[in-house]
Amino acid sequence: QVQLVEAGGGSVQAGGSLRLSCAASGVIFSTNFMAWYRQAPGKERDLVAIVRRDGSTNYAESVKGRFTISRDNDKNTVNLQMNSLKPEETGVYYCAAEIRDISLLTRVYWGQGTQVTVSS
Repeated sequence: QVQLVEAGGGSVQAGGSLRLSCAASGVIFSTNFMAWYRQAPGKERDLVAIVRRDGSTNYAESVKGRFTISRDNDKNTVNLQMNSLKPEETGVYYCAAEIRDISLLTRVYWGQGTQVTVSS
């Protein structure tokens, strides 16, 4: 059974930084994309950043230049460095990964989420 476990959330003042990490465990044959999503209170879950196996990345327009996503293919981990945080970026951050597991099928797995609170 594959699990994604996030860490690194917390509370920070506007302009501060946080680093989120996510580790995938279990029987994993391959991992395609790894990504971070954010769900603000009362809103839908939105993509923040994604990194593909080849290292290519995409970011939400609002975080470009401030957030950096990185991954370690050997360890099946993904990190999100968040700088110059804004209050509107408060929410639950979810790690997601497209993984080929022991069933040899590919599916998207989700972490349990980690709370990020940015105060003004």
